[in-house]
Amino acid sequence: MTDTVTGAQSDAPVESSISQRLDRLPFSRSHLRVLTGSGIGWALDAMDVGLISFIIAALAAEWALEPSETAWIASIGFVGMAVGATVGGLLADRFGRRQVFAVTLLIYGIATGASALVGGIALLLVLRFFVGLGLGAELPVASTYVSEFAPARIRGRLIVILEAFWAIGWTAAALIGYFVIPASENGWRWAFALGAVPAAYALVVRWGLPESARWLERRGRHEQADAVVRAFERSASMTDAGSRRLSTGPIETVPAATTARERLAGLWAGEFRVRTACLWLVWFCVNFSYYGAFIWIPSILVAQGYDLVRSFGFTLIITLAQLPGYAVAAWLIEVWGRRITLSAFLTGSVLSALLFGTATGEGMVIAAGMALSFFNLGAWGALYAITPEIYPTSLRATGSGWAAGVGRIASIVAPLVVPPLLVFGGAPLLFGVFGCFFAVAALAAWGLGDRRGRALDDR
Repeated sequence: MTDTVTGAQSDAPVESSISQRLDRLPFSRSHLRVLTGSGIGWALDAMDVGLISFIIAALAAEWALEPSETAWIASIGFVGMAVGATVGGLLADRFGRRQVFAVTLLIYGIATGASALVGGIALLLVLRFFVGLGLGAELPVASTYVSEFAPARIRGRLIVILEAFWAIGWTAAALIGYFVIPASENGWRWAFALGAVPAAYALVVRWGLPESARWLERRGRHEQADAVVRAFERSASMTDAGSRRLSTGPIETVPAATTARERLAGLWAGEFRVRTACLWLVWFCVNFSYYGAFIWIPSILVAQGYDLVRSFGFTLIITLAQLPGYAVAAWLIEVWGRRITLSAFLTGSVLSALLFGTATGEGMVIAAGMALSFFNLGAWGALYAITPEIYPTSLRATGSGWAAGVGRIASIVAPLVVPPLLVFGGAPLLFGVFGCFFAVAALAAWGLGDRRGRALDDR
């Protein structure tokens, strides 16, 4: 099939032997290593994003910051994430998934650790930009990487499980926020220091995980791709003879896009135009509501009269509801399919946001917050499962990265509009706006393809 935009040969509809061999594998220790190795990086990312919400609340009191200043501490990181996501996807399609994954962990780990030494808001803003740069590039690359190893029959479930590591990281952030930050005057500095762990973990990623076999094959590195798949087959106790019965030899293919210009044009080719538009809309709306709500929840609770320790405790309980949300989404995504699961969890997010905005009393605040956490993070899991499936291997990281980059624009805007919305209409108006964005995303989800059980490059 020829790409109508670029004129280049697209990913062939017939699967290569590498793809066939990967899809027929049972889940093995090699898959577990890729999943947990990527998932730990994902959890460390979440810990950093979660920590800033607690640190903002502490710095607002210690540095006597204005609401506009605290909003910029949150938003500047998302500016970096927007740049990182768009550039990181292009680099991952050019230089490989594992390489970019490791570099991004290194960048944001070092920048987070350096943040522990700052003495004022100006330098903190600069470092938060670099933190966002690394974080924004890492997330879409990690989901692309895992999807390219996952067998088709369980691919969606594994990506939701990968996304579930976000809840582990956010829970770690909540624990640090509850126990470490209030413990001393320099508690927020110790929190930043703990966020430097990814710098060391980057070395593990670089040397401990294999490169994507699908990407290697697309780059014409067939022997290396074969060696990676053989390692997975040995892990699954499959014989070489058994694997060769699937095909008579490697199928020579030409990548659909070999330059950044061709990859970006390919996202808007006839086959992908509607999917790309709907995907970008979903990413924008979900980012706006998620980051607008969860970055500000500790500060909103403080503003409602709860002390710092109590508000952090509430946030910790709310965060724990993310794990069952992921678990249910991981099960439903292979039972109901991608689109209906995503739309259902986004609809639940609409109702939960409206309830949280009007909640009164500790019990109602916690219950509504847990519901919002459950549905919103389940939706995130489904969205990350859908995104890399939409595009072929030569466009996959670019497509995932640009969707995430568009979403980061919303995450830049959201923390900035929260203070004026709170002044104008309080929590009911703020969470009503978030509910509207969730509703738009739920509708847009129906414009995405549903590739449950299909081979990753089966067009």
